Amino acid sequence: MPSTITGAEIRTCLGDTTTTFKALAEGVSGVSPLRFHDTAKLNVTHGYQIDDGDEERPRRAAGWLAECVAAAAAQAGLDTAGRRVTAIVGTGLRELRSVERATADDVPVAPEELHFAAAVRAALPGVAEVITVANACSASGHALALAEDLLAADEADAVVVAGCDATAESMLTMIGRVADAPTTSVRPFDRDRTGVLLGEGAAAVVLERSGDGPTVLGVGLSCDAFHETAPDVRGIVAAMRDAHDRAGVTPDRIGLVLAHGTGTALNDPTEAAALTEVFGAARPLVTGVKGGIGHTSGAAALMSLVLAARAVREGLVPPVTGLVEPIDEAAGLRLVVGEAEPITGPTVVQVDAFGFGGVNAVCVLEVTP
Repeated sequence: MPSTITGAEIRTCLGDTTTTFKALAEGVSGVSPLRFHDTAKLNVTHGYQIDDGDEERPRRAAGWLAECVAAAAAQAGLDTAGRRVTAIVGTGLRELRSVERATADDVPVAPEELHFAAAVRAALPGVAEVITVANACSASGHALALAEDLLAADEADAVVVAGCDATAESMLTMIGRVADAPTTSVRPFDRDRTGVLLGEGAAAVVLERSGDGPTVLGVGLSCDAFHETAPDVRGIVAAMRDAHDRAGVTPDRIGLVLAHGTGTALNDPTEAAALTEVFGAARPLVTGVKGGIGHTSGAAALMSLVLAARAVREGLVPPVTGLVEPIDEAAGLRLVVGEAEPITGPTVVQVDAFGFGGVNAVCVLEVTP
């Protein structure tokens, strides 16, 4: 059942929705040297961190989450009085950094502070239930699918769908262990890409059955369990086709794809092959945002969704930051390279998000400028 986004906000290393979109359209990258970790130990020297004055304060992810939930609810005019409002938060790391600091530095954290319910309820009093979905890098895409189901089943009148993650030393350690040398920027689909870097931030949208905003036509999921870290073309293609079927669209109706685009040796060729197989001669514009804001893990799907809607409304598709010369596998794609490209009229958009273990989520959205 189609549903409407009546409010939306994101928080990235480049700022809120407006400043982030403007920077991406200009090809700006938010990458910087890591500010609070021992880079010599990690084999990771850079990241897309939010500079908010105290990068080591506890429960940073919850703080950004509360900002975005409050802003999205205000845009939607969402009133919880007399309405059944549920919140679903997608995350990859939850508040892992707070746990790391409690263990290594004796910075106290209470177990109940690790749940996002308090942050959501502080931003939106009266919310009936706060659910956490931990599906790695597609978590907020899965949260969006669950929200669609709650509305279709008449289990809620409105659903606040959100995602958030902050940099954690454990995740940096994993990235450093699989890299030959430190990566200094994310360069999706580029021949000279050297891997992924973490981004920080949060995103929130308000989903209702009707309204004047962008329409979520359908969310396709697949859980192929092909490999712990390697994506599988078949699983990704299945998620894309599931999304198209649920949305009631054919590939030739889609004018823009926001790719997952991690800049890794495993993701980029696999995603390019899946897009080529599904779209064939249709060839929509393809862009991605991780070169500008990093891989924001559990928030990534919703961030791409919000920025895709903004692109259509602005009539301008940002280029893939960091992309200079595409890989051979992307030869059949219309990647946006170098400068932003214009886009006009009502547009159907596809947003890709893939997670460890093959938990894939693909959303199809219709946006009217």
